[in-house]
Amino acid sequence: MERMRFAGFGGLEIEADSYGSEDDPIVLILPGGGQTRRAWEGVAGALAEAGRRAVCVDLRGHGKTARPADGRYDLDAFVGDLHAVLAQLPSRPVIVGASLGGWIAMTALGEGGPDLASALVVVDAPPHMAAGEAVEVAAQLRRQAEEKPKSNVDARVFGGMDLAGTEARVTAAAARIKLPTMIIRGAESRLSTAEAVEELARMITGAEVLEIEEAGHLVATDREDVFNAALLEFLERRSPLQAPEYHTGSDARTLRDALGCFATGVTIVTAMSEDGVPVGLTANSFTSVSLDPPLLLVCLANSANSLPVFETVKGFAVNVVHIGQQPVSSRFASRGEDRFAATPWESWTTGAPIITGSLASFECERHAIHDGGDHKILVGRVIRVRYEPRRDPLLYFRGKYRRLHFA
Repeated sequence: MERMRFAGFGGLEIEADSYGSEDDPIVLILPGGGQTRRAWEGVAGALAEAGRRAVCVDLRGHGKTARPADGRYDLDAFVGDLHAVLAQLPSRPVIVGASLGGWIAMTALGEGGPDLASALVVVDAPPHMAAGEAVEVAAQLRRQAEEKPKSNVDARVFGGMDLAGTEARVTAAAARIKLPTMIIRGAESRLSTAEAVEELARMITGAEVLEIEEAGHLVATDREDVFNAALLEFLERRSPLQAPEYHTGSDARTLRDALGCFATGVTIVTAMSEDGVPVGLTANSFTSVSLDPPLLLVCLANSANSLPVFETVKGFAVNVVHIGQQPVSSRFASRGEDRFAATPWESWTTGAPIITGSLASFECERHAIHDGGDHKILVGRVIRVRYEPRRDPLLYFRGKYRRLHFA
């Protein structure tokens, strides 16, 4: 085991333990309210033995993690801590969130983007808790903390969160989660019902549900052996240790996913047809070819309706889009919409549409066009460029739009 420290929301120092090799895939464990990371030692050890690196944190106000001077234990503060921890990890983890930890994880992933993690395991944390039981348990935990000055939990934790507002917010966030998810419940839990768990599962696309018999709210400790077996089985299916491989003749989707590991910018390639109709499409296969002469290339799918125009016109433009132009990129990636009517543009020498305000626009004369399998490789000689040095690029990675992250 290795002790770790993270800088959390507002600089709060967060304590954690790490089990397993630094090179193994990470499983980040967020304990429940009133729990410390020590309660998860058995689960973390099992993950390490199975080739995973378990990182188990103490939530703010719990265990060895600092108590905030301002007493902030609202959901925003907890979610801010999680975002800060994720930014300091070397890779996207599987997140295991129990009770309060599950609410934090679902809110962060639903509001901040599911690509912050590779999978999610929610442990007895449906947004709709048994209200009376939840209030009673919170009051009991608060009394226990107040009676013990050196308690492992700050008593203020149990009064810092608006339960009704939290329920609505977690519910809305859960409906936006689209990554492999498993929901585990102890069959004898006082804080949740089977119906509430099923309701949560319907919100999250493809979520799996497991109910463990003879276990309550603390299912991971009540039936640790069963819990560990279920967790590891889910991970092997949905977030396997073995890296996917492509071989000639196997599933082309695997090759596509591998190519998607190369992050690119996003461009809109445009031209003006001979009859004066502007055409354009979104493309991320774009690269510089030469500075002398100034050449670049883009790859256009043979299935693109506008390909015949690009094959015949003498000039075209490549517009690199910035983070504020994601709607424009999506517009030019779809069909059935008048793309240019809703997009400000101008024209220069060749007449090719220049998307106003782009990160960079390259006007080109067609230099060559080559066969490239299911694409055409269009090579252009650059004749004019304009770029905006104060903006950041929109990125494309693993089939989704991304933004630069400044840690």
